[in-house]
Amino acid sequence: MDFDTWPTVFVVDVEGNGGQPPELVEVAAIPVVGGSPVPSSVRSTLLRPPSPITPFARRVHGIRNQDVEQAPTWEQVGPQIHASLEGVWICAHNAHVDYGVLLRHMPDWKPAGVLDTLRLARATFPKAGGYSLDALVEMTGIDVAGIPGQRHRAAYDAHATALLLIALAGHYDTWDALLAAAVPPGMPGAPLPLAPKSEEQKLW
Repeated sequence: MDFDTWPTVFVVDVEGNGGQPPELVEVAAIPVVGGSPVPSSVRSTLLRPPSPITPFARRVHGIRNQDVEQAPTWEQVGPQIHASLEGVWICAHNAHVDYGVLLRHMPDWKPAGVLDTLRLARATFPKAGGYSLDALVEMTGIDVAGIPGQRHRAAYDAHATALLLIALAGHYDTWDALLAAAVPPGMPGAPLPLAPKSEEQKLW
Protein backbone atom coordinates (compact mmCIF):
# COMPACT_ATOMS: atom_id res chain seq x y z
CA MET A 1 0.00 0.00 0.00
CA ASP A 2 1.37 3.38 -1.03
CA PHE A 3 -0.01 5.74 1.60
CA ASP A 4 1.18 8.74 -0.40
CA THR A 5 -1.62 8.04 -2.91
CA TRP A 6 -4.32 8.53 -0.27
CA PRO A 7 -6.60 11.53 -0.35
CA THR A 8 -7.23 13.50 2.83
CA VAL A 9 -8.62 11.17 5.53
CA PHE A 10 -9.90 12.22 8.95
CA VAL A 11 -10.60 9.49 11.49
CA VAL A 12 -13.53 10.64 13.59
CA ASP A 13 -15.21 9.61 16.80
CA VAL A 14 -18.23 11.02 18.59
CA GLU A 15 -19.64 10.61 22.09
CA GLY A 16 -23.32 11.16 22.83
CA ASN A 17 -25.54 12.09 25.75
CA GLY A 18 -27.34 8.74 25.74
CA GLY A 19 -30.55 10.12 24.30
CA GLN A 20 -32.51 8.69 21.40
CA PRO A 21 -31.57 10.06 18.98
CA PRO A 22 -28.24 10.93 20.60
CA GLU A 23 -27.06 14.50 21.01
CA LEU A 24 -23.35 15.17 20.75
CA VAL A 25 -21.22 15.81 23.83
CA GLU A 26 -17.79 15.30 22.21
CA VAL A 27 -16.38 15.20 18.69
CA ALA A 28 -12.83 14.45 17.61
CA ALA A 29 -11.05 14.09 14.29
CA ILE A 30 -7.44 13.17 13.58
CA PRO A 31 -5.86 13.35 10.11
CA VAL A 32 -3.92 10.48 8.58
CA VAL A 33 -0.99 11.67 6.48
CA GLY A 34 1.59 9.43 4.79
CA GLY A 35 0.40 6.36 6.65
CA SER A 36 0.49 7.89 10.12
CA PRO A 37 -1.97 9.76 12.34
CA VAL A 38 -0.94 13.33 13.13
CA PRO A 39 -1.60 13.84 16.85
CA SER A 40 -0.51 17.47 16.74
CA SER A 41 -3.38 18.16 14.34
CA VAL A 42 -6.13 16.36 16.26
CA ARG A 43 -9.30 18.42 16.61
CA SER A 44 -11.43 17.69 19.65
CA THR A 45 -14.15 19.57 21.47
CA LEU A 46 -16.67 19.01 24.19
CA LEU A 47 -20.22 20.12 23.47
CA ARG A 48 -23.08 21.17 25.71
CA PRO A 49 -26.08 19.10 24.57
CA PRO A 50 -29.66 20.40 24.74
CA SER A 51 -30.58 17.53 27.08
CA PRO A 52 -28.61 16.19 30.07
CA ILE A 53 -26.14 13.32 29.78
CA THR A 54 -27.78 10.11 30.97
CA PRO A 55 -26.21 8.05 33.77
CA PHE A 56 -25.59 5.18 31.33
CA ALA A 57 -23.70 7.40 28.87
CA ARG A 58 -21.68 8.92 31.70
CA ARG A 59 -20.61 5.46 32.84
CA VAL A 60 -19.39 4.69 29.30
CA HIS A 61 -17.36 7.80 28.47
CA GLY A 62 -17.01 9.47 31.87
CA ILE A 63 -18.22 12.87 30.69
CA ARG A 64 -20.42 14.50 33.33
CA ASN A 65 -23.00 17.23 32.92
CA GLN A 66 -20.81 19.59 34.93
CA ASP A 67 -17.95 18.91 32.50
CA VAL A 68 -19.93 20.45 29.66
CA GLU A 69 -21.65 23.30 31.50
CA GLN A 70 -19.27 25.85 29.94
CA ALA A 71 -18.74 23.97 26.65
CA PRO A 72 -19.98 25.47 23.39
CA THR A 73 -23.22 24.29 21.83
CA TRP A 74 -23.42 22.63 18.43
CA GLU A 75 -24.82 25.86 16.99
CA GLN A 76 -21.62 27.63 18.03
CA VAL A 77 -19.05 25.16 16.69
CA GLY A 78 -21.00 23.09 14.16
CA PRO A 79 -20.11 25.32 11.18
CA GLN A 80 -16.38 24.88 11.91
CA ILE A 81 -16.74 21.11 12.19
CA HIS A 82 -18.76 21.04 8.98
CA ALA A 83 -16.11 23.04 7.14
CA SER A 84 -13.32 20.73 8.39
CA LEU A 85 -15.08 17.54 7.31
CA GLU A 86 -16.67 18.74 4.07
CA GLY A 87 -15.35 16.98 0.98
CA VAL A 88 -12.84 14.77 2.80
CA TRP A 89 -12.78 11.06 3.48
CA ILE A 90 -13.75 10.11 7.00
CA CYS A 91 -13.15 6.87 8.86
CA ALA A 92 -14.68 5.44 12.02
CA HIS A 93 -15.12 2.11 13.75
CA ASN A 94 -18.68 0.94 13.13
CA ALA A 95 -18.93 4.00 10.95
CA HIS A 96 -22.68 4.05 10.41
CA VAL A 97 -23.07 5.24 14.02
CA ASP A 98 -20.64 8.18 13.83
CA TYR A 99 -21.63 9.05 10.27
CA GLY A 100 -25.32 8.90 11.14
CA VAL A 101 -25.00 11.16 14.18
CA LEU A 102 -22.87 13.69 12.30
CA LEU A 103 -25.19 13.66 9.31
CA ARG A 104 -28.18 14.32 11.54
CA HIS A 105 -26.37 17.38 12.90
CA MET A 106 -25.17 18.42 9.41
CA PRO A 107 -27.94 17.45 6.95
CA ASP A 108 -26.19 19.05 3.97
CA TRP A 109 -22.77 17.56 4.78
CA LYS A 110 -21.11 15.76 1.89
CA PRO A 111 -17.93 13.87 2.77
CA ALA A 112 -15.93 12.38 -0.08
CA GLY A 113 -16.48 8.93 1.39
CA VAL A 114 -16.76 6.84 4.54
CA LEU A 115 -14.33 4.10 5.60
CA ASP A 116 -15.43 1.64 8.27
CA THR A 117 -12.66 -0.17 10.15
CA LEU A 118 -15.20 -2.67 11.49
CA ARG A 119 -16.20 -3.68 7.97
CA LEU A 120 -12.56 -3.63 6.88
CA ALA A 121 -11.51 -5.84 9.78
CA ARG A 122 -14.20 -8.40 8.99
CA ALA A 123 -12.98 -8.54 5.39
CA THR A 124 -9.32 -8.74 6.43
CA PHE A 125 -9.69 -11.23 9.28
CA PRO A 126 -12.88 -13.21 8.63
CA LYS A 127 -12.09 -15.67 11.42
CA ALA A 128 -11.20 -13.17 14.15
CA GLY A 129 -12.61 -13.88 17.57
CA GLY A 130 -14.05 -10.40 17.99
CA TYR A 131 -14.30 -7.12 16.16
CA SER A 132 -14.55 -4.53 18.91
CA LEU A 133 -11.90 -1.81 18.80
CA ASP A 134 -10.23 -3.26 21.89
CA ALA A 135 -10.19 -6.80 20.48
CA LEU A 136 -8.72 -5.67 17.16
CA VAL A 137 -6.08 -3.49 18.78
CA GLU A 138 -4.97 -6.48 20.84
CA MET A 139 -5.08 -8.90 17.92
CA THR A 140 -3.02 -6.68 15.62
CA GLY A 141 -0.52 -5.77 18.33
CA ILE A 142 -1.08 -2.03 18.02
CA ASP A 143 0.73 -0.03 20.69
CA VAL A 144 -1.76 2.41 22.21
CA ALA A 145 0.37 3.25 25.25
CA GLY A 146 1.38 6.59 23.80
CA ILE A 147 -2.13 7.81 23.04
CA PRO A 148 -3.09 10.58 25.45
CA GLY A 149 -6.42 10.42 27.25
CA GLN A 150 -8.55 7.39 27.91
CA ARG A 151 -10.69 4.81 26.14
CA HIS A 152 -14.21 5.92 25.19
CA ARG A 153 -13.17 9.54 24.90
CA ALA A 154 -13.41 10.82 21.36
CA ALA A 155 -9.80 11.88 20.76
CA TYR A 156 -8.39 8.63 22.19
CA ASP A 157 -10.77 6.41 20.22
CA ALA A 158 -10.17 8.34 16.99
CA HIS A 159 -6.39 7.96 17.43
CA ALA A 160 -6.68 4.23 18.17
CA THR A 161 -8.97 3.77 15.16
CA ALA A 162 -6.47 5.62 12.97
CA LEU A 163 -3.75 3.18 14.01
CA LEU A 164 -6.10 0.28 13.30
CA LEU A 165 -6.93 1.68 9.85
CA ILE A 166 -3.24 1.88 8.98
CA ALA A 167 -2.58 -1.65 10.23
CA LEU A 168 -5.47 -3.07 8.23
CA ALA A 169 -4.63 -1.06 5.12
CA GLY A 170 -1.26 -2.79 4.96
CA HIS A 171 -3.08 -5.93 3.82
CA TYR A 172 -4.26 -4.22 0.61
CA ASP A 173 -2.25 -3.24 -2.44
CA THR A 174 -4.11 -0.13 -3.54
CA TRP A 175 -6.51 2.54 -2.33
CA ASP A 176 -9.21 1.13 -4.60
CA ALA A 177 -8.79 -2.34 -3.12
CA LEU A 178 -9.13 -0.82 0.33
CA LEU A 179 -12.33 0.97 -0.67
CA ALA A 180 -13.87 -2.24 -1.95
CA ALA A 181 -13.42 -3.78 1.50
CA ALA A 182 -13.94 -0.77 3.77
CA VAL A 183 -16.82 1.34 2.42
CA PRO A 184 -20.27 0.12 3.48
CA PRO A 185 -22.78 -0.20 0.63
CA GLY A 186 -24.90 2.88 0.16
CA MET A 187 -22.48 5.20 1.95
CA PRO A 188 -20.53 7.98 0.24
CA GLY A 189 -17.52 6.65 -1.66
CA ALA A 190 -18.89 3.15 -2.16
CA PRO A 191 -17.62 1.68 -5.43
CA LEU A 192 -20.30 1.62 -8.06
CA PRO A 193 -21.49 -1.90 -8.96
CA LEU A 194 -20.41 -3.15 -12.32
CA ALA A 195 -23.07 -2.83 -14.96
CA PRO A 196 -24.36 -6.24 -16.07
CA LYS A 197 -23.17 -7.31 -19.46
CA SER A 198 -25.98 -7.09 -21.97
CA GLU A 199 -26.61 -10.24 -23.85
CA GLU A 200 -25.44 -10.18 -27.40
CA GLN A 201 -28.31 -9.35 -29.71
CA LYS A 202 -28.84 -11.97 -32.37
CA LEU A 203 -30.15 -11.12 -35.75
CA TRP A 204 -32.70 -13.48 -37.31
